[in-house]
Amino acid sequence: MIQFGTNPIAWANDDDQTLGADIPTERILHEAGEVIGFDGIENGHRWPQDDPEALRQLLGGYGLKFISGWHSLNLLAHSVEAEKIAIQSHLDKLKHNGCRVVIVCETSNSVQGLADPVNDAPVLSDAEMRAFGTKVEDIAQYCADQGIALVYHHHMGTVVETPAEIDAFMAATGPATKLLFDAGHAYFGANGQDPTMILKKYAIRVSHFHAKNVRPAVMNDVRAKGQSFMDGVRGGVFTVPGDDEGGIDFTPLLSILADQGYDGWIVIEAEQDPDVHEPLKYQSLGLKTLKNIAKKVELT
Repeated sequence: MIQFGTNPIAWANDDDQTLGADIPTERILHEAGEVIGFDGIENGHRWPQDDPEALRQLLGGYGLKFISGWHSLNLLAHSVEAEKIAIQSHLDKLKHNGCRVVIVCETSNSVQGLADPVNDAPVLSDAEMRAFGTKVEDIAQYCADQGIALVYHHHMGTVVETPAEIDAFMAATGPATKLLFDAGHAYFGANGQDPTMILKKYAIRVSHFHAKNVRPAVMNDVRAKGQSFMDGVRGGVFTVPGDDEGGIDFTPLLSILADQGYDGWIVIEAEQDPDVHEPLKYQSLGLKTLKNIAKKVELT
């Protein structure tokens, strides 16, 4: 069974907290759960971070489930054992809230939150990728032993960004490591190529889906001007499914999920400046679009 969720970064950005700083937390939850009608929501800096029960009660008060949340890996700088210790409190929070996946991404050398050009993403050698994949698989098995699937988020500005890097990473990891397929990052990382083939290749290992759209004109501008990832976010590079300015066709993507018998969350994780792109309007459009497509391709 699929469920539809969102991420609060459409209202209040985690990396640039000036975006949406004036939007009350209650408005985010009310619009997401009671107005738009999402089933759940991912983590955000506005939620209780150290009290899993307070988190459950806060979201539940608006009819929302806690889907999961991002955890930054530092496996290129720390030992596997140190990283197991670092992730444990996050896993405890997820287990308390009935979550099925933990979202991870290597950030020790990432440029995604820096002023550096997103074009300057770090690159691993073949040997480094194989060693990294072995470590990720170890952490993934540690999570799986606790009933939580590790889903790796390929992401702009990181060591797993391009189609070739996704291929190398998936080859370097084993069955415990699942993929968070993000349509927008797949499109951006491939410089506007259709992300369908990436999803088709790894659908059997996809355990989480981010329905992020991309404005090609803004993406090309970010690349050409050597702008940072956050410059792109502030400039509107990302948007929701159904936006006429977006470059991604979500019908073939959801069709692949249907063929695979996907059982999990479809999350609209599309950060924009809420002063420019009103969250209620855009998130409503995104959910309506996805539900219409899901019905058409018989993804239930």
